[in-house]
Amino acid sequence: MHHIFRSFIDGLVAAGDTEHLRTVLADAGAALDLSCFAYLSMPSRRGDPPELISNYPVTWTDHYLREHYERVDPVIVEALTAIEPFEWGQEFTTKRLSKPQCALLDEAAQFGIRCGFTVPVHDSRGPVAAVTFAADEHRPTFQRCIEQNRSVLQLMAMYFHAHARRRLSINRVIDGIALSPRELQCLEWAAQGKSAWEIGRILNISRRTAAFHLDNAKAKFGVRTVCQAVAKLAAVKSTND
Repeated sequence: MHHIFRSFIDGLVAAGDTEHLRTVLADAGAALDLSCFAYLSMPSRRGDPPELISNYPVTWTDHYLREHYERVDPVIVEALTAIEPFEWGQEFTTKRLSKPQCALLDEAAQFGIRCGFTVPVHDSRGPVAAVTFAADEHRPTFQRCIEQNRSVLQLMAMYFHAHARRRLSINRVIDGIALSPRELQCLEWAAQGKSAWEIGRILNISRRTAAFHLDNAKAKFGVRTVCQAVAKLAAVKSTND
């Protein structure tokens, strides 16, 4: 476990962007037989979308964000009130969940997300994020890992949040216009000649989602083409340099 944790910390320090962070946590999870994870950071401003770093199926995460499921997700609802890490899964059937919450759990189950271990993350503002390790069922290996490494997984979640928050808070104001982390990422890859499909593969999102972020960037800049948005980005960066 010491070797896994040491490699995890070294990876966080060396990670240059959120995609590298995703790989670092995915590798650490895989070494512990925890194959699926999701880090969800709640927005600091009301109305802004949450930030998600995950290796869940892209089809599910795209749908989750598009439908604003973080607002009804019973795991996130509990994470925003709980202080200590908690396990979830079958016990949800004994709780009084709303119809939208039940529908969300049914949809998640179709993607192999049926149970998990979630670490709530708090700061001076209160609950701000959650790190979840999920599985399709409570297998003995999954349960054993959670039981044996509960405190270490909590520490890993805290370290991950600290590094992710730093990456997500990098100045994204271009010529007075604030871009989201994804919008800036997609625009920077577009500046390297990547298509929406290629950007989707690089960022582990769908082509449609990559195109959506590029369209948002164009709208914020008040331009009609990606090339024009890239030119605006390049002009500001050259001025700053």
